[in-house]
Amino acid sequence: MNHNEKFGIYTDQAEKQISLLKYSKSSCGVDFLLNTAESSEKRGWFDADKRYKTDFFEFYFFRQAEGYLFLTGEKIELHPGMVLIISPFQWQEWHVDLDKLDYTFLIFQEEFINNFLSDKYFMYRLLYCYQHDYPTHFDLEVTAMAPYLDLLSKMKHELHEPVADSYHMIVAYLYQFLLLLNRLYAGLFGLPFDAPLNNYAYQYKELLEKHIAEMTHVSDYADAMNISRISLNKAVKREFGLSAVHLLKQRLLQEVKNELLFSGRSVKEIAFRLHFSEPNHLMRFFKQMTGQTIGEFLASRLS
Repeated sequence: MNHNEKFGIYTDQAEKQISLLKYSKSSCGVDFLLNTAESSEKRGWFDADKRYKTDFFEFYFFRQAEGYLFLTGEKIELHPGMVLIISPFQWQEWHVDLDKLDYTFLIFQEEFINNFLSDKYFMYRLLYCYQHDYPTHFDLEVTAMAPYLDLLSKMKHELHEPVADSYHMIVAYLYQFLLLLNRLYAGLFGLPFDAPLNNYAYQYKELLEKHIAEMTHVSDYADAMNISRISLNKAVKREFGLSAVHLLKQRLLQEVKNELLFSGRSVKEIAFRLHFSEPNHLMRFFKQMTGQTIGEFLASRLS
C-alpha cells in the first residue's frame, strides 16, 4: 500500500495491473471526504501510477491542457477550456506533462453527499455520472465556467476555515454545483429532463455498474428489482431516452474494453468471465457495437 500525502489519497494494489487510488481525508488534512484546489496548489496524481482507478468522483476545469487520457478505453485529447468528469472506478491512463496543465479540480466520495441526502440514487440521477453513451467531457467558455468555479471557491473557503456549520454549507454548495452542471449537460446533449415517476431507471443504472460481470441480460436485472422487463424498459426509456437493452450493451462493451486493455486476460478468458458462450460471440458483439475488430481496436489505441 503506497501512501501519497500530497494528494490526500493512497494506493491499494488490489489488482494485478490496476492500482486503486483511495481518498483519505486524514492525508488530505481536512475533515471531509471532499477537496477542491487549483493545480498550482496541489498537482494531480496522474503520474502516480501508469494505470489506475479511483474510489471518488473527479471534476476538472482546464485552463491550459495538452496530452491525452485513456478513460475506460476511450482516448480523450486534452485542451484548454475543457471540463472533464470522471466517475469512481473508471480505468484511467494519463499521458500528460503535469507542468503544462493548469486547472481547478473537485474530488469527493459519494459517501460525503449520501450522509446528508436521503436519496441513495442521487448520483445516478446525474446524467454525466456513470455515463457510457455520451462523452463526459465538453468545452465551456470562461464566462460559462465562472459560476461553477465560484461555487468551488466557496467550498474551498469552508474547507480551510471551517466553522460549526461548514459541512452543511459545503454540501449546499456541492448540491447546487452538481445540479447546475446536470442541467447544462442535459442541454448540451439534448437528453431527457422530465421529472421521474419512480427510481427504477436509476436502480437499474446502479446495478449495471456493480454487477455487469455477473448479470448480462435485462431480465436478470428486472428479476433482481422484482419488476417486469416491460416496466423496467419503460422507466429507462423515459429517464434516459434509451432502451434497457441499449444501456446494458453499452455498459457491457465498456467492461470488454477495460478487460482488453488492462486485465491481461486473453479473449477466451474475457469471454468466459463475461458469460459469452464462446470467444467468437464476444468478437461478433464487439464488431457490431464498435465497427472494429478487437485487433483493430487494440492497434488504434497504440496509434
